[in-house]
Amino acid sequence: MKFTGVVCIAFVIVFVSSLAPTKAVLEEKVSCIPTELMTCLPALQTGGDHPTAECCGKLKEQVSCVCGYLYNPLYSQYFASPQAHKIFAACGVPYPTC
Repeated sequence: MKFTGVVCIAFVIVFVSSLAPTKAVLEEKVSCIPTELMTCLPALQTGGDHPTAECCGKLKEQVSCVCGYLYNPLYSQYFASPQAHKIFAACGVPYPTC
């Protein structure tokens, strides 16, 4: 009886351990490339009300990068602006809290 209990526990440990690499493979790593968001520049310059579908797509792809952009002096003026908040809202992307 003890042997089957040990075998069951060992099986569960091996099974759970084998799932961890699978989860890591499924997660995509996003490349934070701010120049890909240049498609949002016209919307940023015109008040942020009407971003293009391409702009929204790129914004959704890079939403995990926005905090880094906010802390970068080269990009913070664009991402912290009221127009940027409007672009996020128009694209249906929640503005991140960093």
